[in-house]
Amino acid sequence: MEKKLIEGFAHVRYERPQHSQEKMIQRAEQFYQEMDQRRTVREFDPRPVPIEIVEKIILTASTAPSGAHKQPWTFCLISNPAIKKKIRDAAEEEEKISYSSRMPDNWKTDLKPLGTTWEKPFLEEAPYLIVVFKQSYGMENGEKVQHYYVNESVGIACGFLIAAIHQAGLVAVTHTPSPMNFLSEILARPFNEKPYLLIPVGYAKAETYVPDIHRKPLDEIIKKF
Repeated sequence: MEKKLIEGFAHVRYERPQHSQEKMIQRAEQFYQEMDQRRTVREFDPRPVPIEIVEKIILTASTAPSGAHKQPWTFCLISNPAIKKKIRDAAEEEEKISYSSRMPDNWKTDLKPLGTTWEKPFLEEAPYLIVVFKQSYGMENGEKVQHYYVNESVGIACGFLIAAIHQAGLVAVTHTPSPMNFLSEILARPFNEKPYLLIPVGYAKAETYVPDIHRKPLDEIIKKF
């Protein structure tokens, strides 16, 4: 790989295979068709998933761009049943309060077609939980290191993560119990890390059904200038 110094910093030559426009259109269409099959799934088959698959999924998420390339994320991978139970118990405690008093009626009405409740059995049934933490700042040799665009960076990484889960043939549900501070306590994370997203991952249970809902067509989401 060709390298050179630019303004005193090492750079490497960017190289990727070049495709014809016809091939690029085909690849874009294939990827869209694959991702359009992605659905949120809350019913998991308990059979184990090889950890190598999930590790590659997390590595893929880590290829996301980030502010000043600080990579302000930590991915906690949980398979221990006792820890999963602690997380479920704590999440359901918060969700009970949310459904009974925090959430306005219109929110609960919008959720009815999706069949969600305060009960979250998937937090124990899924073979893995991935808890994504955002690093508000870094630590090097006991000193704080500033991070930039943390929410945006971690959000993009989570998008890569979800796409990689689907591409691998697994399913997931994005879960954001509020508040999520209990995740920091259960997983003993440092003060500079805050929970961002909780994602159960695994195989879909046989005979799984998902809501009959549809995505907006292109002409509703794009504005050309």
